[in-house]
Amino acid sequence: MNKSALVLGATGLVGQHLIKQLCADHRYSQVTCLLRKPLPARLFTFETNKLQPIVVDYEQLQDYQGYFSVDHVYVCLGTTLKKAGSPSEFRKVDYQYVHVAAQLARAQRAKSFVWISSVGANAKSRIFYLKVKGEIENAVLTMLGLNNPSAVRPSLILGARSETRFGEKLGAKLLNLVRPFLFGKLAKFKPVEAQHVAAQMIKLHVFK
Repeated sequence: MNKSALVLGATGLVGQHLIKQLCADHRYSQVTCLLRKPLPARLFTFETNKLQPIVVDYEQLQDYQGYFSVDHVYVCLGTTLKKAGSPSEFRKVDYQYVHVAAQLARAQRAKSFVWISSVGANAKSRIFYLKVKGEIENAVLTMLGLNNPSAVRPSLILGARSETRFGEKLGAKLLNLVRPFLFGKLAKFKPVEAQHVAAQMIKLHVFK
């Protein structure tokens, strides 16, 4: 089908799986990823001529608008309050960067835009993390002129991370204990493997 894709957040847990799946997908002939620093060779050891890594300044993301002239935009950006260092820095990554990416996708008329949100995202939530996730959902899903925006809303994402997140490890253990009881309306709270989140993102795009 010779589709083109752009990925933001390619070195993250979901992003790494997404890149592998996109490069293995016969529908895509080109996969571009925007990076803050050169791509670590250890992350992508598979052979492909589809992948085009580009180092950019995320603080000036609007300067790279031309790269958003693709069929599908995937945004896997996300951080934690601990890693970000402050609420404002967290919001910069999980709201500002995603919002700017959506605006650039709209300007370049990308056919669809998919990003990672969270189960429980709610702009009125008292939990800061869920509040920001809800605010960006409201902003992107109502953005006039943006083609086919969609958000994946995973619970705790499982997989081997480069950094240790004690809270997430503990949460994963607790959720696995109660997993047998998470069905029906509670099924959305089941922890999910990163590769499944990546696959769901691809399914949400519009192929025409």
